[in-house]
Amino acid sequence: MGEVTADRVLEAEESKRHSLLAELFIRLVKEKPLGTVGAAIVLVCLFVAIFAEFLAPYGFNDITPGAFLKPPSARYVLGTDSLGRDMLSRIIFGARVSMVVGLCGTALATIAATIIGLISGFAGGKTDIVVQRIVDAILCFPGLLLMLSVIALIGQGMTQVILVLGVLYGIHNSRIVRGAVIAIREEVYVVAGRAIGCSTPRLLARHILPNVMAPIIVLASIGIPYMIVTEATLSFLGFGIPPPAPSWGEMLSGGGRRYTIIAPWLVIWPGLALSIVVFGANVLGDALRDVLDPRLRGGIGRYGTLKARKAAAKVSH
Repeated sequence: MGEVTADRVLEAEESKRHSLLAELFIRLVKEKPLGTVGAAIVLVCLFVAIFAEFLAPYGFNDITPGAFLKPPSARYVLGTDSLGRDMLSRIIFGARVSMVVGLCGTALATIAATIIGLISGFAGGKTDIVVQRIVDAILCFPGLLLMLSVIALIGQGMTQVILVLGVLYGIHNSRIVRGAVIAIREEVYVVAGRAIGCSTPRLLARHILPNVMAPIIVLASIGIPYMIVTEATLSFLGFGIPPPAPSWGEMLSGGGRRYTIIAPWLVIWPGLALSIVVFGANVLGDALRDVLDPRLRGGIGRYGTLKARKAAAKVSH
């Protein structure tokens, strides 16, 4: 009998999770059409990044002799660069660089912000003071200057860029998670958990973390465009992904600046690709914030599904 009851509870939780995801998708499509467009752009970019080898007509570093600075044509749809490499292929492989940095950097930043925010906000006292003074010291430096300095010390590369962006962005956003934790740690259910002897890890995992997931998800959604733009900025300045990796920022900086007048497609296509992807990620992040943040009107957050809120409203009337 106990196993049957447990199975029913698990089925109910799974059904509730599915209904919440379905409601999120329906609300995103109905209420946030621009956010749906952004989601489509991000998914297309992710698809291109995964299947770049099959979609690109050439390798990203394949040099064709005699094809230097060729304008767009039937053979080279987006033209070639100053070394004779196909721009379409480099744009396609550049999507992989941007998505890897965007997703991995955002994941690392979210984990870092969550851990720092949970510890600082829940512990309070001297622990909170020490952690926040360290955060203040890091925030005193201009972000771009600090990133350039750290990368100059540890070297260039995708791994280094992801680590620097993820850690610094996570430290910056830990304040938001800390504020959400401070607002929740004195709630009745947390005090009751302490009174019955719940351990700190259990309180954090079962009671605090689920109730601050809404701002964490919002931070993750708006972190992707930040990572993509910052990686392009670092690569443009020569501190990001080193050549011959096809970073969109490096394309704008290399032959793009040198041959802009005679070959404008060298800056048009990577700039357009970067703008479209960042636009899509930004509008998707804004839409998810409006739908998920419980502090905004109509947000799902932790306050139940739309149907449950409507039912509660009817009962109250």
